[in-house]
Formats: sequence, structure tokens, C-alpha cells
Amino acid sequence: MKNENADYFVHPKGLCETSRVGKNTRIWAFAHVLPNAQLGADCNICDNVFIENDVVIGDRVTIKCGVQVWDGIQIMDDVFIGPNATFTNDRFPRSKQYPEEFLRTVVKSKATIGANATILPGLTIGESAMVGAGAVVTRSVPPFAIVVGNPAKIIGYTEGATGAANESTLAPISDTPAVISTSVSGVTLHTFKAVPDLRGSLSVGEFEREIPFSPKRYFLVYDVPTANTRGEHAHHECHQFLIAVRGSIRVAVDDGKTREEITLDRPNMGLYLPPLTWGVQYKYSSDAMLLVFASDYYDSADYIRDYGDFIKLVQSGKQV
Repeated sequence: MKNENADYFVHPKGLCETSRVGKNTRIWAFAHVLPNAQLGADCNICDNVFIENDVVIGDRVTIKCGVQVWDGIQIMDDVFIGPNATFTNDRFPRSKQYPEEFLRTVVKSKATIGANATILPGLTIGESAMVGAGAVVTRSVPPFAIVVGNPAKIIGYTEGATGAANESTLAPISDTPAVISTSVSGVTLHTFKAVPDLRGSLSVGEFEREIPFSPKRYFLVYDVPTANTRGEHAHHECHQFLIAVRGSIRVAVDDGKTREEITLDRPNMGLYLPPLTWGVQYKYSSDAMLLVFASDYYDSADYIRDYGDFIKLVQSGKQV
């Protein structure tokens, strides 16, 4: 039935103590929503869901049966939460002992959390990320990442805004110098001359000729556990050029409209990332070493570390 003078539905055997419920939201049998919770429009709150007070839920959210949403949890628009998924808000719970403030957990827009997954407190599940069934999430999940297992590890990335984040379909890379455009705006994959020799092989590239800028900084990334990711940011002004000098690395690049994944696995291959390109490196092989050239000295203000901020900036067409 519909609540009297309300434009949302509560099942006769459901209990909704808050009036802050959006239009056309449906709350089913044996669900219990506490007085200070806030629910958006067009949500579907299934049987046996419990929603505590300090909870904000966006629009078009689906929460399947048997889920408890505790104080300190925010769920943004278009999120799907599978049956019996478990949220937590206290790392060291004791009976009758309460922290001064519960850790904040945020599930960002269009994310999916599979059945029976467990989300530890204080984490962020990024935009359009997918948490596999039964996963135990102990670290924040980057936007679009697919994580599975205990502890949860990244195994891939979901499709992006207008392009699938599959392995790049670029032409096979040879030893002949070449530059190949990707589907992501301004991102190019470079092949440098390789000279094999009995004494050892050599590969060479020239700045401002083959690499489209002159660097002011370099850094090396190595000894990265395969479960971890690097990058997860964009730059306002800085250009970057990535070379896997040893081993293999998967790179996801994103211009806010299209995403693509590319594997760097040869020392005569390089990937150019212009400003306002979101980049993530993951699936480092155990021996991987990544060399990155940067066009500018380190400046923390040049980093865009939140994917939502990156999207807003791209859509505005401005650099700040």
C-alpha cells in the first residue's frame, strides 16, 4: 500500500520511520528504516533490509534481501546491492562500546556489490565498480574495477562511458618505429627501434621527436604486489610517458567519455598520456618495472585524485 499523503510505497509488513523518502520508492515486507535515514526516488528496498539512522541513499538504488545498512554509510545513485551483502562500520567492535564517530563508507554511483560480499568500514567503492559475490573488500575499490576473492583483488575493469574497457584492439606491435592512436583522446602507443645483439639488446627513443615532450622528472615503480593498483589520477597540466622496462603491466586510460586497456610488456613500447587523462596501472607481473617520464616537476596541486571531480572537469571543458 501507499503511505497516506506520501508518494512512496511501504508494504503493510514493512516499517518505515522516516518521512525523507523519494517519489516511487518501494519498501517491502519486514524491511525496517529508522527515523533519520534518507532515501532517494525510485529505490527498491527488498524484504528484511535494515537501514540505520545516519544513512544517505541516492536515487534508483536497489538493495536486495537481507542487507543491513549501518550508520556512516552513503550509497549514491543507481547502485545495486545483492542479497546478504554485509557492510561494517567499526574495525574493532566490542559489545556496549561505541566509537565517537563511525567510519564513513561510500558506494559511488552505478557500482554493483554482489551477493554475500563483505565491505570493511571506511572504504570507497568507486563509480561503476563491481564487487564479486562473496568478496571481502579490505581496501577502497577504484572506479570501474572488478574485484573478487578474499581479500578482494582487481581482476579487470568494467565497460566505460562509451567504450568497453577490453584489451586494446590496436594493431600488433612490431619492432618497426610507429605511433598508433588509441580510442582515448590524445593517448598514443609508441614502438621504438629495437636493436638485438649477442651482447644484449638496445632500444632508443628521442624526446620531442618520438616522445612528444621534454621531461623534467622521471620515476620508477617496481615491487608492486599484483593485487595493488597504481596511478588512479589525472593531471591538469602534466604530460606522462610510460614504459614497462621489465615485465608486464596493464594500463587503463580514460578521457571521461571513452576507456581502453592496453598491456605494456616490451621495453621498446611506450604509452603517452596527455593532461586530463585518467590513468590506472594494475596487474603488474612479479618482475615488472615501470618507468614514467613527466613533463613537469612534482606539484600536488596538479593532481586530480577523485574520479567524480575528473568527470566534472572534463564535462565543463575547463582546466583549473
